[in-house]
Amino acid sequence: MKNIAFIINPVSGSKETQNAKKKLPKLIMQTLDSAQWLPNIAFTEYAGHATEMAYQFARMGFDAVVAVGGDGTVNEVAKGIVESQKSKAESRTALGIIPMGSGNGFARHLNIPVRPQKAIEMLNRSEPIRVDYGTANGRLFISTCGTGFDALIADHFAGSNKRGFSAYLQNILHDVFNYTPQTYHLIGDGLDVTHKAFLITFANANQWGYEALIAPKASVQDGKMDIMLMSSHAILGSASLALRLFAGSIDDSHFMDTIRAKEVTLERETVAPFHIDGDPVEMEKDIHIKIIEDGLRVLVEKRF
Repeated sequence: MKNIAFIINPVSGSKETQNAKKKLPKLIMQTLDSAQWLPNIAFTEYAGHATEMAYQFARMGFDAVVAVGGDGTVNEVAKGIVESQKSKAESRTALGIIPMGSGNGFARHLNIPVRPQKAIEMLNRSEPIRVDYGTANGRLFISTCGTGFDALIADHFAGSNKRGFSAYLQNILHDVFNYTPQTYHLIGDGLDVTHKAFLITFANANQWGYEALIAPKASVQDGKMDIMLMSSHAILGSASLALRLFAGSIDDSHFMDTIRAKEVTLERETVAPFHIDGDPVEMEKDIHIKIIEDGLRVLVEKRF
């Protein structure tokens, strides 16, 4: 028997998703293999609570801690597991995911089903693998972080009561024609690049969420991030960029440049919006971003 904890964020995602979470404990008990797993189910009560609980479960030696929510919840749970490793020579605790948020980018990258029952069934036949995560001025990210237009949208989206892809798209259409790009400087890892950009995304995983593949070739197991720089003239090709974003070919656009690195410092003209895994955060003007190779164990579909 292996101990597994489920940390459920009751407020992430749409109203429909939030209602579905109320029934999730019963679904977990019905679907989880009781001969393999001994479950513990908990609900978060405030921001940061998932990190606190994940830290405690990991310190108690749980085999897995499952984040039930979106990328923000996954980030919090991963942070708790990582923090527990700092006080233990070796931690066996793996991160599991039941994607019940808005974009669910990290789960989609790992091919974890977005239907809760299918995701639970996958846990029954899962195995832990080592993956990378990143830090931005010491703050953990699992999928992406960045600055520019996408960070502005993340800021506006977080302040909205609406969730889902349509709400996300409304925010984009509202701001896209009024946005003024900045000039950025990237140094480190052999780089010295100055670029006026519409946005810069530092990608560990391949997408923002909703299958919007901002870094189609990014891997969570290569020890590097894909730095995606979108041209300040991107508005001229916005229609084709949107199509390429969901077709997985945005990196082929002449409005995009890709740089691969393990560690860089981003120098900005001014303090501006910045996001970590889709959530807006306050960040210093200059930001040191690096990849921590093989820093986290994650449960994925068993490879036969």
